[in-house]
Amino acid sequence: MLDLTAERSPNADARADARPQTAAWRSPERYWRSLSDATAHLPAPVAIIEQDALRYNALDLLVRAGGLPIRVATKSVRVRAVLDAVLAIPGYRGILSFTLAEALWLAQEHDDIVLGYPTVDRAGLATLVADEKLASRITLMIDDIAHLDLIDAIAAPGSRPEVRVAIDVDASLRSATIGHVGVRRSPLHTAADVAGFARQVVRRPGFRLVGLQMYEAQIAGQGDAAGADAPLIRMVQARSRDELRQRRAEIADALLGIAPLEFLNGGGTGSLEFTGSDQSLTEATAGSGLLAGHLFDGYRSFSPAPATAFAFDVVRKPERDIATVLGGGWIASGPAAASRQPAPVWPPRLRTLPREAAGEVQTPLQGTAAGDLRIGDRVWFRHAKSGEPAERINTYHVIADGTVIGEVPTYRGEGKAFL
Repeated sequence: MLDLTAERSPNADARADARPQTAAWRSPERYWRSLSDATAHLPAPVAIIEQDALRYNALDLLVRAGGLPIRVATKSVRVRAVLDAVLAIPGYRGILSFTLAEALWLAQEHDDIVLGYPTVDRAGLATLVADEKLASRITLMIDDIAHLDLIDAIAAPGSRPEVRVAIDVDASLRSATIGHVGVRRSPLHTAADVAGFARQVVRRPGFRLVGLQMYEAQIAGQGDAAGADAPLIRMVQARSRDELRQRRAEIADALLGIAPLEFLNGGGTGSLEFTGSDQSLTEATAGSGLLAGHLFDGYRSFSPAPATAFAFDVVRKPERDIATVLGGGWIASGPAAASRQPAPVWPPRLRTLPREAAGEVQTPLQGTAAGDLRIGDRVWFRHAKSGEPAERINTYHVIADGTVIGEVPTYRGEGKAFL
């Protein structure tokens, strides 16, 4: 169904090859009207993946990573057909999953899965340690000895296969002047922290330490292109890059003296240039940039194509300049801010109302174009991030050359709800 393979291997020219000057999304009117025409026969809400835009984003991520292999973050996709199509492109390698239940499901067909977050799913762990094949395909994430104790309580080392584990290390910036900058993840921060923990892990029978993960959310997840805070964001990110490059090198050196690691992972869609230049790492992770939510419009270093979108129909006209669509409140994770709302993108110059925003059942839209909208007309939205829309829909319709060429099920469409 999805074919993202390029005629040539990805290289420095891949970005231009994948996104010619005539790319449809360079002309918003042509692009969004073509999506409306292609899906006019489908009931709303309708969600689409535009194949050429997805291909461009996949190749663009590789260019930005500078040759570093990319592990696909499933949380930001949640569509197996997309995962399979992307992993067929040279330069992509392995999966970063978000729950153990998901990893066990994907491991039926994929053999290199890293669980991006620690788990205390006792039923899932019991399934993992009872199956040698699953245990060889899935790497668990840990940052506390309690994670190992839990596994041993489920099955003692001599009674189960060796369990593969990777250490999650805090990549945030800790500043004496501005405090903690980044997300609250692992308690392990310094090379001494990590080395001390790693020595405890390698001494434990029944476990094999195979990897390291350090996700720099304060760089990857924060746009720097515009706004009053942009200069401050750029300054803090530059400082964080310098600090992290040195600290990550120290951590990598310490770990490689303790265990022969298979991978050292870092990055995210928003920081691939930095990740690709960090010689301490053997791979990067990306996922959100494939489908490209509108949060990525706020980055200076790249401009992804709007590969996915969803549309709702106008059902009310409460005022001459207000059109209300049925649905719309597909809010992204993170702080409850306007940036997490879905953005109406076509017709242009529509906005949500400040006191209502995007609602679970209805979303009033105001603006110049709202006066021309009639009941039954279609409005296109882009989601703020990437993975969450898949929790609302059963299928994405795949569009190529202005035509629906098929549909692919989301996790939900396959009867799966992992978190």
